[in-house]
Amino acid sequence: MRNCAFSGFHPTVNLLYFIIVIGFTMFFMHPISLAISFVCAFSYAVYLNGKKAVRLALMFMLPLMILTAAINPLLNHQGSTILGYLPNGNPLTFESIVFGLAAAVMLAAVILWFSCFNAVMSSDKLVYLFGRVIPALSLILSMALRMVPRFREQIKVISNAQKGIGRDTASGNMIAKIRHGIKILSIMVTWALENAIETADSMKARGFGLPGRTAFSIFRFDRRDAYAMIYLLACAAVVIAGAMIEVYRFRYFPTIRGEWHGVWTIAVFVAHFALSAFPIIANLKEEFVWKSIKLKT
Repeated sequence: MRNCAFSGFHPTVNLLYFIIVIGFTMFFMHPISLAISFVCAFSYAVYLNGKKAVRLALMFMLPLMILTAAINPLLNHQGSTILGYLPNGNPLTFESIVFGLAAAVMLAAVILWFSCFNAVMSSDKLVYLFGRVIPALSLILSMALRMVPRFREQIKVISNAQKGIGRDTASGNMIAKIRHGIKILSIMVTWALENAIETADSMKARGFGLPGRTAFSIFRFDRRDAYAMIYLLACAAVVIAGAMIEVYRFRYFPTIRGEWHGVWTIAVFVAHFALSAFPIIANLKEEFVWKSIKLKT
């Protein structure tokens, strides 16, 4: 993961940000809010993961969006603008196509936000936030988030070791490939069980679950985190106020129609963008300050 200034904020700030942006993405179906959320999520994912995020978008997200947008008009026949008729006689409406595109953008934005969440919210941050309140849940979350990366790295090690003795899944006939694959899977399962036993013994030796047990933490809530918290809450308050006066009210059926509240509409969407783009703004500010210091020296 690329060095990210936003991930250096206090875990409370990180968690609050993701709760707000993911919640707004799921509950507001206004096209402008969906566009803001998708663009900011994609930009931040590219900033964090680089080519990996672009590859994810092209190989997984784009086909998923196309599939979601295509399925909705086949199942939803509401709308007054009929473009044609399907072979089964049901109408194909313009409104259903637009709604399918909006649903596809929402789904893609949520997935991108969760990919950013997985990159920023490490297991240490989750244990810090929930360790004292719900220690069992925090432990499960931290282990679940790191399970897939650890298993992926371990299966690479096992596969390379088996390949060194001519037992990889690319050598031999079909039966030999299947036998080698089963062998790798058996070794992987054995490693996982042994690792679970070692983890349980280590936790028991360190007094996990005992009353009064303290935990070391490197996270400190400072003035920068307080300013960031105020910024996020202020932007969220403007967005919620806009939702209360129905700025986000937008209908797709039977006709496409939105609401316009003058300056309030502009202010709300500016606040929504300022909220969603906060990690990018923080990173750009950090880079600007760093370059300024280097030029002075």
